[in-house]
Parts: sequence; structure tokens; C-alpha cells
Amino acid sequence: MDVLPIQSAGGGDRETSGPSESPEISVIVPIYNELESLPTLINSIHTSLSQLEIDYELICVDDGSCDGSTEVLRQQILAHPNLRVVVLRRNYGQTPAMAAGFKQARGRVIVTLDGDLQNDPLDIPHLLDELSKGYDVVSGWRQNRQDDFLTRLLPSKVANWLIGKITGVRLHDYGCSLKAYRAEVVADMKLYGELHRFLPVLAFIEGARVTELPVRHHPRRYGRSKYGLGRTFRVLMDLLTIAFIKTFLTRPMHVFGLLGVLLLMVGIGAGSYLSFIRLVLGQSIGDRPLLILAVLLTLTGIQLFCFGLLAELLMRTYHESQDRPIYRVRELIESKESTLK
Repeated sequence: MDVLPIQSAGGGDRETSGPSESPEISVIVPIYNELESLPTLINSIHTSLSQLEIDYELICVDDGSCDGSTEVLRQQILAHPNLRVVVLRRNYGQTPAMAAGFKQARGRVIVTLDGDLQNDPLDIPHLLDELSKGYDVVSGWRQNRQDDFLTRLLPSKVANWLIGKITGVRLHDYGCSLKAYRAEVVADMKLYGELHRFLPVLAFIEGARVTELPVRHHPRRYGRSKYGLGRTFRVLMDLLTIAFIKTFLTRPMHVFGLLGVLLLMVGIGAGSYLSFIRLVLGQSIGDRPLLILAVLLTLTGIQLFCFGLLAELLMRTYHESQDRPIYRVRELIESKESTLK
């Protein structure tokens, strides 16, 4: 069986389409330096889905691996014609890798999981069963998580509580990559930063029905985790972004304009009081700190109001601008047989 590389010239918009027949399930796995895990991972996914007797595709997104993972994936295509490999030009991170996988997916249902063998592919049928009950997103919940308590478990528990509190979407385990989505839910999502972990929230904002399901979690067999405490700040910044999106994405003037008007009114009130003291009572106001405060509040209020207007324009540009991906595909690799179906 020959392996057919499909080149992508330059940008990420032009991506060669695959088979005309769409599979039922698309499984997306971001890969970054998982050389030892790949054969076992791919075989496990095949074993899990083959028993369902439905068409599926496996999309491995090689996120700039430098340990030989790309060559292993090429070889795996020889044994698994439903495997497709998207090779990114460099290491962009898990969120852009998932976005690249979503772009290539053809299935009516999309399943994501990590490539380090800690997620169990045998849980995929359970997620699909739960999805068939009318949900749009089913998120895995690692009840018995096999990670270090101080560096992984404790920060994760705090983050999950904080995310649920701020967004109103209460899940036990936002960080679990094992999730199932209806394809239409993720079709229009634009992912940046570390937003992949907030996909249930983004889906909920769009009206999706979200639930979670306990799944198995295994100790890491090979290599070291790519995650650590260093990601905490980035996740917190993205959480603030999500909180803003959830409430004010389509109406930024409601937050900036309201705050600007309030500050402007306080500034004008303080200025009116000082004017009364100066003009009516004849007292000096040049050395009063309230004068400086009144000027600052007035100027800040005007600036925030104008910022709200600019945010409204940016929001409209965001929704109406051209689709520009956050990744660049070097090549798409799949078997000739898969393109001839």
C-alpha cells in the first residue's frame, strides 16, 4: 500500500479534501513527541472503534514533533488506511493542533483524546452512547486521575472550580482531552491561546447541551508530561477572555460604555461641586486633590466610552472578516486507498 502525501502550499486555508464519503466518527489526536506511544495508541483506537462496526477516521496532528513521531505515523498508515496525518510546520501547541484536526475532520461526530496513552480509547463507545441521548458535548471526567497531586491534581481542582464559578458551566474535569462533540458544534469555533480546554463553555455559549461522563485514566508510560504550573497564567488569562465572551462578546459597549458613563458622571459631579465652591463660595480649589480626581474620572470615562465604541467595531469586524487559521499545515498524509473510496 502506497502512502500519499498531500502538500499544502504556504498557508493553512487551502487543504486538500479526502474521501467523498464521510465517516461517522472522526477521532482527533494531537501528537507532540510521542514516538513510543503511537503504535499502541493507534491499535487501541482501532480495537475500540472496530467493534462498533461503523466507519471512522483517525486524524493524528503532528504538532512539530522532533523525535521521529512523523515517520512512525507514516509507517502506521500502511497498516491503517483510515489513519490521516496532519503535519504542522512547527510546534504551535495543543489548541492550534486541535483546530487543525477540526478543520480536516469529516465525521458527524468528533472525538478528541491525548496521544500519551493516559486516556483510554475503550471509553470512546461510552462517550458516543451518552452523546446519542441528545447531548451535543460529552466531556470525560478522570475520577481516578493518575497524576502528581501538587503539580497537576491540586492546580486542576482549583482551576475546574474557578472555571465553573465564572462561566456557570460546572464540570469536574475541564482538562480531560477525551471528549465527544457533534461536528456542527465545533464547525465555527475559532480557537486561540489555551482555549481547547474551554470548548464545553464555548459550545454552551452557542446553546449546546453539555454533560460529562466518568472515564478511565492511566499513568503515563513513556516520556514526560508537556504540562506544568507554567501554563497556569495562560489559562487564567484565557478564562478572563471566556468570561468576557460569555457575557459581552456581541455587546462590548454594555460593559465599557456603562463603566465609562458611570465614571464620567462621577467626574462631572465632582467637577460641579468644585465649580460651586469656586464660583459661589469664592474658595480656592487649586490645591484640592478632588480637582485632580475629577479630571481623571472625566477623562477616563470618556476614554472607556470611546473604547466601547471601538470594541463594537472590532466585534463586527471579527464576525465578518475572512477566515484565517492559526496554524500552517506542512502536509497531509493519507493512503491512496482512502482517497479512492
